[in-house]
Amino acid sequence: MTKLAQAFQAFDNYNKKDPHTFVWGDLSYPQEYFLAFKLYEWVLKLNPDASEELLLASRSQHIGRWEIPRVTYPDGREAYLKWRKDLALFHAEKVSSTMQGVGYDDEQIDRVKQIILKQKLKIDADVQTIENALCLVFLEFQYEDFYPKHSPEKVVNILRKSLLKMDSHGHQFALGLNFSEKGFAHINEALNSIKRNQ
Repeated sequence: MTKLAQAFQAFDNYNKKDPHTFVWGDLSYPQEYFLAFKLYEWVLKLNPDASEELLLASRSQHIGRWEIPRVTYPDGREAYLKWRKDLALFHAEKVSSTMQGVGYDDEQIDRVKQIILKQKLKIDADVQTIENALCLVFLEFQYEDFYPKHSPEKVVNILRKSLLKMDSHGHQFALGLNFSEKGFAHINEALNSIKRNQ
């Protein structure tokens, strides 16, 4: 078994421990296992020639996310940002130890950590690809369930922030997804808001 296959197996086995369930179609999956695999698939759609480091990052971007729940931090934006930062560092360290265990060198490990920590977004092509893929996973698998639970203003604001993180390549794939009429209307409103402010 290659190092890549060993790492994938280790990431998948870890994410299968997620106690949260994600239902898609008629099947149920451990949530982070499902979302990690879909992130990996989106990265390959966006970049069929993706580097090994990018593929490793895609399969492990949110590894073990359930172990640091949002509710363990106070309310408010500052605490939310602290939670996001701590999570990212947790993911990066978890991936680092797994990669070391299957024989990757420090240079490759550092590169995967750069992608997971999303350093140099809009500059680093691999980081941009992972950001595009993360947004696409949300739009394809989580958005339609998410938006009815929140005010239209909040939904449009979240979409606007997500779309701003993406590039034109990612936008093309996003607009090709199937949305409900109302869901697509929110996306159009977010896109128009971006255009007005350019």
